[in-house]
Amino acid sequence: MDALLLWLPMATFFFASSITPGPNNIMLASSGLNYGFRRSIPHMLGISGGCMAMLFVLGLGLGAIFERWPVLHTVLKALCVVYLLYLAYKIAFSGPVGAGEKEGKPFTFVQAAAFQWVNPKAWAMILGVIAVYIPQNNFMANLLIAVAITGCVNLPTISLWTLFGVALKRWLHDPKAVKIFNSTMAALLVLSIYPMVV
Repeated sequence: MDALLLWLPMATFFFASSITPGPNNIMLASSGLNYGFRRSIPHMLGISGGCMAMLFVLGLGLGAIFERWPVLHTVLKALCVVYLLYLAYKIAFSGPVGAGEKEGKPFTFVQAAAFQWVNPKAWAMILGVIAVYIPQNNFMANLLIAVAITGCVNLPTISLWTLFGVALKRWLHDPKAVKIFNSTMAALLVLSIYPMVV
């Protein structure tokens, strides 16, 4: 019971952070629409794997490096903004539904995992977990449990966004409707940059 009371709030935090809109979920909805669920699986696994790795590495003390050299954080933020703008462009100019099956390529596992390091929402989620939810006594064991909880909660939750994109294929047969959807997803992705630059 004590363990449940300890880890349930963290699992709830991960669920809330994973289900709400952000760069990952916006891209997964677009990937589900343009490439289908099966071809988006490496993208989903990369997001979860990347978040788990990020939690472990930051938990081991990478955050202290950014405190010592703040310029590295600024550089990372600038790279993030540029990369998100590039991704928004790619989403906005995606082809019609079904074109992605032949022409485009969804994110690979490595691309999605690497993206977490420039994803502001992932940083906020991971740093929040380390600061608030991981007990300091027996920290390493608790960190490993937190990493496991991350994977157990994050993957099923973000999969819903891919399924949402797949479901939209039934209604978005008109190329204009697909264009509007992709443009909307791109605009939302650009809006997600706003908290980083203000």
